[in-house]
Amino acid sequence: MNQLYIALDFPTEAEVFSFLERFEETRPAVKVGMELFYAAGRPFVRKLVERGHAVFLDVKVHDIPETARRTMRIIGQLGVELTNVHVAGGKEMMIAAREGLRETNAATQLIGVTQLTSTDEAMLRDLKIEGAMPVVVREYAQLADAAGLDGIVCSALDLPELIKGCRTDFRFVTPGIRPSSSEADDQKRVATVLDARRNGATDLVIGRPITRAKQPEQIYQTLLEEWKGQLSW
Repeated sequence: MNQLYIALDFPTEAEVFSFLERFEETRPAVKVGMELFYAAGRPFVRKLVERGHAVFLDVKVHDIPETARRTMRIIGQLGVELTNVHVAGGKEMMIAAREGLRETNAATQLIGVTQLTSTDEAMLRDLKIEGAMPVVVREYAQLADAAGLDGIVCSALDLPELIKGCRTDFRFVTPGIRPSSSEADDQKRVATVLDARRNGATDLVIGRPITRAKQPEQIYQTLLEEWKGQLSW
């Protein structure tokens, strides 16, 4: 809990390990997304786990319940700390995914994606989803809780309302986190580390502000200290 996951936004395994050489003494928690997972595969994820990295496998499973169940059985064998499904897949799918994961791994936690940080109100309308963004995210969070998931992925901007409606041990994993001086890139719903901490996030995901920095280990350490409350601005 209270992890700061570095999003490994690299296309190849070689680039990942070249980057992680800078962190040999710290072994930071990391997030492996779909592009990297599809390129490097399960052996790569196992290697990260064996090297001592807590891994968030961000593959956003969204399929029929039985396929989700079988997929999670396989993911459970990898020993990752965290993985996820799309809440939009429905309660039955989330329950099946959770059960499949538990068949092979009791420790890996399963969280649900509410809305991507690239989603805005206009996109909700395009998808014919009724309700304002905060309402939609709150309903998705409650559905994930009802399905027995361990938490959700959500914007830090939505946290104050979400925390009220979910159980106390729920994880709120927040991507779209930026230092105050950073650009938002293609994410529309971004927040700072301090915003996330104040709003009640349990975990952060930060990618490009660290991976594209000239001295990524220093940026990581500064953000980690801010996240842990050891640094104030």
